[in-house]
Amino acid sequence: MTIRPEEWDARVARLSEKLPTRLQKAVAWLREPSRLWIRLGASVLLILGGIFSILPVLGLWMLPLGLALLAQDVPGLKVPLERAARWIERMAARVAAAWRRRFG
Repeated sequence: MTIRPEEWDARVARLSEKLPTRLQKAVAWLREPSRLWIRLGASVLLILGGIFSILPVLGLWMLPLGLALLAQDVPGLKVPLERAARWIERMAARVAAAWRRRFG
C-alpha cells in the first residue's frame, strides 16, 4: 500500500481536533505558513532536547514532536512519520489484544 504525504496531514488534523481548545488554537497558529521560522526553531529545539533526554525535564517525547513539527516544512518526512505512526498503532493493538487474552 502506498502512503501519501496528505495522510500525515490528515492525521495531524484529526489529532489536533482532540486537543483542548487553547492547544488547538496554538497548533493552528503554529501550522500557518507564515510561521515558518518559528516552527523551524521550535522543531530544532525539540529535536535537540530529545537527543539530550538524559537530562531532567528533557525527554524522548521531544524528538518525535520535533520531527512532526519539522514535517510541516519538509515533505520528505511525512511518509516515514505516517509509516511509523501506523506501526505504533499496530503494535499498540497487538499489545492490547494480548493483554485482554491474558487478563480478560
